[in-house]
Amino acid sequence: MPPVTANATNTVAVWPGIVASTAAYRKSMDWPLLQSVLPLIVVTLFGSLFGAWLLLHTPQITFMKMVPWLLFCGTVLFIFGPRISAWGSNESAGGEKRAARPSRLRVSIITVAQLFAAIYIGYYGAGVGFLLLPMLTLMGIEDIHAINGLRVLLATIGNAVAVVLFIVDRAVVWPQALLMMAGAVAGGYAGAHYAQKLKPRTVRYIVISIGSAMTVYFFWKTSAL
Repeated sequence: MPPVTANATNTVAVWPGIVASTAAYRKSMDWPLLQSVLPLIVVTLFGSLFGAWLLLHTPQITFMKMVPWLLFCGTVLFIFGPRISAWGSNESAGGEKRAARPSRLRVSIITVAQLFAAIYIGYYGAGVGFLLLPMLTLMGIEDIHAINGLRVLLATIGNAVAVVLFIVDRAVVWPQALLMMAGAVAGGYAGAHYAQKLKPRTVRYIVISIGSAMTVYFFWKTSAL
């Protein structure tokens, strides 16, 4: 199928799995914490809407040429994501005890960064979790479960906006989307099961290998365009 349509269909197909992940973290996010990050939620809505609109208005051939670069960025984020998150954690600590709630100054700074991350969510989204983790850590949130919960929540909200726009614009191929939804549910369950048995390093190597292979393939495929 055309690349823009494929990307829109994929976003819709994997969204239910992201929603399920958000529900799993619901007890880690209390109301005061959600209120403190409300600016991030608001800019995520508008940023993702713009990103999804931008995708739908990108010519198919242009997006096809962008695919290998987007895959490359997603793979690089996955490779260096843990280091980025560790850096964010160290910077957030800063030799002081981190606050249980983020300060207004930190929220303001991170909100601007979140706007660009939200545009990326609506447009493509792969690997964005590794951008959100250090940003939320830099806000001074102490509970790792709350950080993960907010990360998934922001991704869910951003993708929800994109999903609605893609459906309204009729950019989704439903037979493939429904089939992928079933695969996402089964894969999510199997992934959670086997992730507890496999070494994290092994899983990382598998994902990095797949991402690298796909990046090389699409660079080769688009070289003749």
